[in-house]
Amino acid sequence: MRDVLDIIKNIESIYDSNTAFNVLKDFERVLDELDIYVYKNWSDGEVVEGPKIDRHWVTCSFMWNEDNMPDPDGGKRLLDYDCKVKYEKTSLVEPRKIEKPDDIRPGTKKGKLDRRSIWIVEIQMPKKLIADIYTGYIEDAFIDPTNTPQPTPEPQAAEAVADAGIESEEQA
Repeated sequence: MRDVLDIIKNIESIYDSNTAFNVLKDFERVLDELDIYVYKNWSDGEVVEGPKIDRHWVTCSFMWNEDNMPDPDGGKRLLDYDCKVKYEKTSLVEPRKIEKPDDIRPGTKKGKLDRRSIWIVEIQMPKKLIADIYTGYIEDAFIDPTNTPQPTPEPQAAEAVADAGIESEEQA
């Protein structure tokens, strides 16, 4: 069972730490480069926990509503790159929006707590994979312009008219 307050604290800790934020961006870059978002519902996941940074692994957990479970084929694709993927069906405890007096917890001014069924997908990714994808990303960003083909400039309309006039005088 997960609590909305724990998720909010995790997100605050990510934004408070440049390291955690950068690791999470690198984690997401790997998912994007491996085309995980092509699979159904993978782009709808929300960070629940992590990134937890260990010696050789980075672990993040994401959640989806029960009816929007991510396609397991996306998880299978991650297995090909030595990632570990765990699926868990659990519930999320969240406060009810107060619209009428029955929505208030007795003795408080807070909303009642409701449980919502969710899917949690925990992905444990090797740091080496993250580093390899990041290195490729940096290399693509700094391509040597001397090795790329240069387009040939096309003559502008005024130049074409001027060239035509010069040629007609020479021919005459």
